[in-house]
Amino acid sequence: MKLIEAVIKAVNLDEMETALQKLGVEEINFEEIMVSQTASRGGKKREPMFYRGAEYVADFITKIKIEIIALDYLVDRVAETIVKIAAPEQKGDCRIYILPIDETRIYYAKA
Repeated sequence: MKLIEAVIKAVNLDEMETALQKLGVEEINFEEIMVSQTASRGGKKREPMFYRGAEYVADFITKIKIEIIALDYLVDRVAETIVKIAAPEQKGDCRIYILPIDETRIYYAKA
């Protein structure tokens, strides 16, 4: 089994969830994270943004972190689906980390 972690733009979340469920992924964890703008742009200088006509430079950008535990035969298909849906336009738009899992345990609260 492998742990797949992906950082994507928030606008791709709904489509990503639907596509992964069609692959047979049963449990997907989503988390909203903040990424420094220089890291998400591949080290480029921060560009000014506009909000209600006012110009500002954002230090952080909101992204979504996805965590999936997948069986070995599904890992490549899951990674390909993430890249296809995230459709990276620039460096840093989609990052995928695949980590080995030696053992998993599930604990339940006692009633």
